[in-house]
Amino acid sequence: MELKRVVVTGLGTINPIGNNIETYWNNLKNGVSGAAPITRFDATNSKTKFACEVKNWDPIDHFERKDARKYDPYAQFAIVAARQAILDAKIDVDNINKDRVGVIWGAGIGGLQTFEEEIRSIRDDNPRTTPFFIPKMIANIASGCISIEYGFRGPNLTTVTACASSANAIIDALFYIRMGKADMFVTGGSEAAITLAGVAGFNSMRAISTRNDDPATASRPFDKDRDGFVMAEGGAALILEEYEHAIARGAKIYAEVVGGALTADAYHMTAPDPEGGGASLVMKLALEDAGIGPEMIDYINVHGTSTGLGDIAEPNAIKKTFGEHAYKLSISSTKSMTGHLLGAAGAAESIAAILAIQNDLIPPTINHFELDPELDPQLDFTFNKAKERVVNYALSNTFGFGGHNASIIFKKYK
Repeated sequence: MELKRVVVTGLGTINPIGNNIETYWNNLKNGVSGAAPITRFDATNSKTKFACEVKNWDPIDHFERKDARKYDPYAQFAIVAARQAILDAKIDVDNINKDRVGVIWGAGIGGLQTFEEEIRSIRDDNPRTTPFFIPKMIANIASGCISIEYGFRGPNLTTVTACASSANAIIDALFYIRMGKADMFVTGGSEAAITLAGVAGFNSMRAISTRNDDPATASRPFDKDRDGFVMAEGGAALILEEYEHAIARGAKIYAEVVGGALTADAYHMTAPDPEGGGASLVMKLALEDAGIGPEMIDYINVHGTSTGLGDIAEPNAIKKTFGEHAYKLSISSTKSMTGHLLGAAGAAESIAAILAIQNDLIPPTINHFELDPELDPQLDFTFNKAKERVVNYALSNTFGFGGHNASIIFKKYK
């Protein structure tokens, strides 16, 4: 069968360095850190006392009070990001075939704050919870809430592949549209895991930074003195649309989605394959899916979490995949600014890649002081300052606990 072309026609986000696309991009290109002391809970006794929180956030600014009580913060972020993307895409929701519009959303954890609060409230002698406990907590409720708000009756599902969740969601939406199963998807992801339990859990794994004396420089991908990732929260949404459908309604097109792939490391629950086998394979398969050679890629928005093992494995996988071209493309980790949005990371970073294409500008990897000696100094990590260069093709990598790997390729629309 002839596969349909897929384009991006709308963007939306609420994240630690921007509550809309314009602010997000301005802060990305200017190298602004979103890290600061935690305000979501009393972190006095936590090993890590900082995170990348969404700033100036009050759910009452976006929801009726009775509705805000129904949604965990992760679902609130999802709905707000989706609203922005739908508005940006100028979708006439009253005059489209809603049977052909779906929602595929990613969340690595779901309603952790709700789970934590409700478990605390349960007593042996009075085992009761709010009736909203289960629907607020489950990871699939965000996609359901978006479809309910707009009446979208197409495929509706949630991908849960840890930190690869929202990239997985975008790839699933790409495949559905290509096969003619829908005209349009609201896709992306959200997460809100900056809670007492969330921070304690990642601390116990020794996965997150404890640089409490200098939070703004704590997320330092590829740096010799990195000590873990910085937790973040927020949501990011994209409107993926079948090309002819977008043209017929006169839609603005940000970029074309030309390739996507998913693989598994099949190695370890939390550690990446040190040889980068799964990461290399997923990039190769994404290139094959896009029908392009490795020399076509101009920019890779890397997973780049600021962790000891991952920051070594991914550049090695890039060298393995791209050969000599690895030294000609630009690399950067926007997690150095946003922190790690977990299940929402892939969507937020896909937007960064799309905006890099739109603006022919590579956002930087900030907080670089000294390169890890195990890394190749000839690779272009775009340290500390944004770089102008023509970007026709950008690839975004996202990897998750359990060995989940996702790569997406975007192409400049001309």
